[in-house]
Amino acid sequence: MSIYAEDVVSFTSVLKMSYNFLSGRDYVKKRKTRERKKIISVALGFPDLVFAANAIPVFPIRMESFKVDALLIALNSATSVLGWDLTSKVLDIAKRFDVLKIVDKILDDVIKSVNDKYNKMYDIGTENGIPSDLCYGVNALYGMHKSVGTQIDANLNFAMRCGEWNKYSESLKTLVPNQVWIDIPPKEIEDEAKRLDIMRNNVQKAITELENITGNYVSDESLKKQFRIGNQVKRFYKTILYEINTSNFYPCNPAVYAEILALLTISFQDYNSNAQRYLENLSQLVKEMRERIKKGIGMDVSNRPNLLFSPMFSGWEPTVHEIVFELGGRVIYADWEILGLLEEIPVSNNSDPVEEYAKFLLKASKKGIGCNINNLKNSYLKAAKEMKVNGIIFNQVYGCPSISNIYDNLKEEITQELDIPAIGITFKKIGENVEEIKNQLRPFMDKFNK
Repeated sequence: MSIYAEDVVSFTSVLKMSYNFLSGRDYVKKRKTRERKKIISVALGFPDLVFAANAIPVFPIRMESFKVDALLIALNSATSVLGWDLTSKVLDIAKRFDVLKIVDKILDDVIKSVNDKYNKMYDIGTENGIPSDLCYGVNALYGMHKSVGTQIDANLNFAMRCGEWNKYSESLKTLVPNQVWIDIPPKEIEDEAKRLDIMRNNVQKAITELENITGNYVSDESLKKQFRIGNQVKRFYKTILYEINTSNFYPCNPAVYAEILALLTISFQDYNSNAQRYLENLSQLVKEMRERIKKGIGMDVSNRPNLLFSPMFSGWEPTVHEIVFELGGRVIYADWEILGLLEEIPVSNNSDPVEEYAKFLLKASKKGIGCNINNLKNSYLKAAKEMKVNGIIFNQVYGCPSISNIYDNLKEEITQELDIPAIGITFKKIGENVEEIKNQLRPFMDKFNK
């Protein structure tokens, strides 16, 4: 049984999130048919307005048919009789007698099948006019919409300060005619009050467009309700990144921990299309992790260097955390924290939710994509210090003008200020240069053994 399956069968929450992610196609289609809800595609972790409009946000790759769906449906059928908790206990017992190898296949395929599908979406993008010299994420997202665009009612997009991202966004108009854009005011507008006013108007305009598409009124209360759920999700997410990650004892081996963070990174983009359910699963995950640590179930990681790998949201080689694990280290993925998307949105009786969301977007736009090198550097520094990392692996995504071009400068400054080693590894497509990455990481990991 694989490293992943060996530990994760006793994480009921991970089984749930895995099932919910991979069965998204059927779930979303049923809700659209039965409840007459509109499907809105999203990316980069901005589902709040869609939920507030009583529509269904979906990261479009989840509309694909995954080859493990039948196996997961069978597993879900068992839970309808036994319940998730008992099903997880049965799997945990069964794996000890090696009679449920099918579970190994299911759990391995959670990540593997998603990565295979990502590569397929990338190929669709390059085969349909998206230049292959653009980043993996842009190509894959275009491919997703090319593949399932006819099943989507609209696309909610945020015009970042990234020219290539905005070109991609323009190209989606031919695939999904209903485009809801929220433009981020340019950095050249230095008057903060003016920028906030523009941002607020842009958010309100998008809300009006969503109302017209869905036929639903977006009230202040519906926005606040979603922000409250989102804030709780972010708290649990940060608990895993900070409390669990900074401890000397993990509730599972580091490779499994990285797999869980990878699943969270991908699923956070649309909350698996159900915000309340996602919150409950994340709450349960934190509870299960704490209980395992309290009982001494897991692995001592005090002698393993803690390495921040970033960015991964625009495409990454998933075998990296396995390679690092074999070389005696541990990898964490924390893109959404570095980019400011785990910041909470203030909610009070007298608050203006539209303005608070506008402030949230403006703050995030200063930390990550398209921002200046100093702000991005400071974001990395803050995350690295608070997560107590011992080193950083920069994922130099081929064709990304917003981040890749500043890695060398960023790496040098972070190395000097934090006095920790950093390395840049190149990425263009999943599985393309694994041996090269291994050869790069071996001498890097040797630095921690001296």
